[in-house]
Amino acid sequence: MKYILAPWRWKFISGKEKNKGCIFCKAIKNKNDKESLIVFRGENYFIILNKYPYNTGHLMIVPYIHTDKFSKLRNPDELYSLIDKSVRILKSEFNPDGFNIGMNLGRSAGAGIEDHIHLHIVPRWQGDSNFMAIIGNTKLVSYDIEKIRDVLERRFSE
Repeated sequence: MKYILAPWRWKFISGKEKNKGCIFCKAIKNKNDKESLIVFRGENYFIILNKYPYNTGHLMIVPYIHTDKFSKLRNPDELYSLIDKSVRILKSEFNPDGFNIGMNLGRSAGAGIEDHIHLHIVPRWQGDSNFMAIIGNTKLVSYDIEKIRDVLERRFSE
């Protein structure tokens, strides 16, 4: 048996990194976007990298308004525009074969953060659900999240 170590995930997996309050609201208030993994701030929404991604470039589009109601979202045209821009940038930077795009509304639907709605954009590649993830229960992420954030921030500001 071989082990692939990822010690930085211990606080998250063990539950020792319990967040008090909303992680998205904290990210909005933090003026250090690099620290918060924010790549873009729009009028009603911001784009943030997932700290514990399913795949390289896993983004979330989050409204500034703290709500769990889809009906409370402001300016859906801005949201759709950010989805389109995110997909185009991710495609040009990482060349994925496809994308999963969606929201998990409520705990039973898989929402890890129930009270602040957010949309996931997950780039996908042929074979990214290979034997390592399925049989080995191991996911390889071969990138530096800070470098990915810097690339995406630059591209969103163009």
